[in-house]
Amino acid sequence: MSPARPRSLSVAALAVAALLAAAAPAVQAAPTAGTAPAALAAAPDIPLANVKAHLTQLQSIATANSGNRAHGRAGYKASVDYVKAKLDAAGYTTALQQFTSGGATGYNLIADWPGGDPNKVLMAGSHLDSVTSGAGINDNGSGSAAVLETALAVSRAQLAPDKHLRFAWWGAEELGLVGSKYYVNNLATAERSRLAGYLNFDMIGSPNPGYFVYDDDPVIEQTFKDYYAGLSIPTEIETEGDGRSDHAPFKNAGVPVGGLFSGADYTKTSAQAQKWGGTAGQAFDRCYHSSCDTTANINDTALDRNSDAIAHAVWTLSAGTTTPPTGTVFSNTADVAVPDNGAAVTSPVSVTGRTGNAPSALKVAVDIKHTYRGDLVVDLLAPDGTAYRLKNSSSSDSADNVITTYTVNASSETANGTWKLQVRDVAAQDTGYIDSWGLTF
Repeated sequence: MSPARPRSLSVAALAVAALLAAAAPAVQAAPTAGTAPAALAAAPDIPLANVKAHLTQLQSIATANSGNRAHGRAGYKASVDYVKAKLDAAGYTTALQQFTSGGATGYNLIADWPGGDPNKVLMAGSHLDSVTSGAGINDNGSGSAAVLETALAVSRAQLAPDKHLRFAWWGAEELGLVGSKYYVNNLATAERSRLAGYLNFDMIGSPNPGYFVYDDDPVIEQTFKDYYAGLSIPTEIETEGDGRSDHAPFKNAGVPVGGLFSGADYTKTSAQAQKWGGTAGQAFDRCYHSSCDTTANINDTALDRNSDAIAHAVWTLSAGTTTPPTGTVFSNTADVAVPDNGAAVTSPVSVTGRTGNAPSALKVAVDIKHTYRGDLVVDLLAPDGTAYRLKNSSSSDSADNVITTYTVNASSETANGTWKLQVRDVAAQDTGYIDSWGLTF
């Protein structure tokens, strides 16, 4: 994230017509974000290990290049090359957009996924540069790595969304949003009108994290809020970085924007610590713009949740044009211990006030803390006792925790009644508990 008072720097006016022409033909009418799309399929879980592997690579690049990945430095170009190689191998059409700032050449990396309506383009982006004083792993390796892994998940799923998907990694954000301003300022009016929305992710793994959602476009905002409501995680409106990251040029150009943020140098309050954990009276990121912003400066839980939220938003907002029902969340936040290699335990949720049967795409948000999630078998039990398998055990899955949202066709079940999450640990030595879970009707 750029400083509160970014410096004013000139940017060379270089042509981008070829890049834009390759992405999409002429527009007929401006898309709007006034209606939220209906997801055709649930987004996949974004593997935390994959996101952290990208961060390790960015740290190695910084270490090999005077400790940073800043604009105009070798570490930044190496970071761009790393991300581009991953995207090229995954089937994206990539392009480097060059600009000049402070006498040095900068780069934006733009990646287009084939297909989708070229007149309705959904973008997701993050800045890839660091400050000169450090490796910039939270600011903003975290957002860059999560957006990259989401893009790679699109490729793995061979997603065919209704909207055209475009991902971007911006240069020279730390010098005053230079790269993203250059991109937006060089878009013709017709090109801008193609943009159905821009999602921004800048600092999403802060070590003392908060869960902040941009309050710009209401549909994008609600998409993120609904995701976190399904995890029973409260959110707050993002104010610390408002106007200080790469969504600002898009917003100023009339493009619907939204995004996530886990906090920078503002101090976490007692109320925030009570609902999110962490340390009150301490900055969300004590290493903001410092040399200690390394791979040790990441909260895995926040990074994991925010990465999954990015995928959820990309899948949801790129699909369809119908407004889905907002939905009502029924949840249970009481901890339930899961015995090591023992009997199954359950956590109940009472659903009331509904009519008819449960939906065919019932969302089941699960947060289970466990030191070896491969030991776990997880089922959803309907009020009549019918079991829906959510997760099987796997001896090769040694990662921690099950934090994800499943989709179940429960249309044959009566909605009202007591639903249960059933969890059994089928192997010895590792322990955990059900932290929370919820159903969205």
